[in-house]
Amino acid sequence: MSSFSDRFHATFVASEASDPSELAPEVAAAVPSNATRLVSAHTLQNVGDLVVDAKTVLTWLVAATGAPAAIVGLLVPIRDAGSMVPQVFLAPRVRRLAVRKWVWVGGGLLQAVAVVAMALVTATLTGTAAGVGLLGTLAVFSLARAASSFASKDVLGRTLPKGQRGQISGLSTVGAGLAAISVGSLMRFVGGQDTPTSTYAWLLVAAAAVWVAAAAVYSRVREAPGERDDGPAESPIAHAVELLRDDAPFRRFVTTRSLLLVSALSPPFVVALATERGGAGLQGLGAFVISSGIAALITGRFWGRASDRSSRATMQWAAGLSATVIVLFVAAVQVDAIAELQLVYPGAYLLLAVAHTGSRIGRKTYVVDLAEGNERTDYIAVSNTAMGLILLIAGGLSAAAATIGAEVALLFLAALGVLGVVVAASLPEVSAGAEHP
Repeated sequence: MSSFSDRFHATFVASEASDPSELAPEVAAAVPSNATRLVSAHTLQNVGDLVVDAKTVLTWLVAATGAPAAIVGLLVPIRDAGSMVPQVFLAPRVRRLAVRKWVWVGGGLLQAVAVVAMALVTATLTGTAAGVGLLGTLAVFSLARAASSFASKDVLGRTLPKGQRGQISGLSTVGAGLAAISVGSLMRFVGGQDTPTSTYAWLLVAAAAVWVAAAAVYSRVREAPGERDDGPAESPIAHAVELLRDDAPFRRFVTTRSLLLVSALSPPFVVALATERGGAGLQGLGAFVISSGIAALITGRFWGRASDRSSRATMQWAAGLSATVIVLFVAAVQVDAIAELQLVYPGAYLLLAVAHTGSRIGRKTYVVDLAEGNERTDYIAVSNTAMGLILLIAGGLSAAAATIGAEVALLFLAALGVLGVVVAASLPEVSAGAEHP
């Protein structure tokens, strides 16, 4: 493993601007193997994520099981907000742990259990019962994901030096891209207008096995025991409010991140417009999954290196690209001849996926580099919880705009992206590349 890890690290990771001596000695020696294992575990996790994607595939599954259409509107809020809001309550418990990779491992195993339960619901229930069952298992999945998501950034900062973290996130994204292309191609091969739900149930079982494999790989990451304490004396909510009130750079980061939601909330409206014009079935969804995979594959390393140079600038570019793509897409579909071209929709989805890749890698690298130790733990927890709440608000506003038309919702989100470019410019530089031009 070590020789392969050394070759992998030397080939794909530029380490000139990083200083491993900032890590514990045993961890500094394990940086290549840690990098390889983190990329492998996150790639496996992303394979499973694609099979339970609330924006595309679960939306199809609700229709396939005959569940009420109202269930669709609850999928993304439960999936995304459910994995973010609880994190501020997890922080005090995680702060007591000297080694935190086991939080990720436990969360991964619980996600596997939730996905197996989802497969049982898919195979045995229909109608309202299936819809309620899918929401319930998705809620358990999201709570488990909250633990893994929270721990992943903490472990990233504890096991890799500044200057390499963005690149590892980028390589993980490339792995996710390969996974998306594979899963999307599989959907186009096995899917169709009348794909039986039993086929998807078996895909869910396979996804659960992938999560178990990811947890096994992550358990081998070398993490030295770090600082531990009982955290602040006040309640988690009071501490979060105090942090947002008194820490101006962190508050600006949270504001910027909220405006970057443009790339997360806009793709479902693109899918909705495509569906209105005849793109239905699991097979049709494969084109969108493949688009997201291509975006991750061709831009993951670029965004990762860009984030290690300046994660602030990366967030600006991602927000600006999202807004530009949305405006051009909305203008294009007003022309009947263009709106009838089915490739327009996966194409717009592809470009938004490129922007979202940059947004996700940029903000993840920024918050990890912004602080050290338990301060980083607090930043991750509070920012994710705040984002979960903001996501619900922004999702509600965009849904309200969508009652007028999907195009109106998209233009509302584009305006958020423009604001994101402006606000991100006020953030301080924290990247190793900015310190070593």
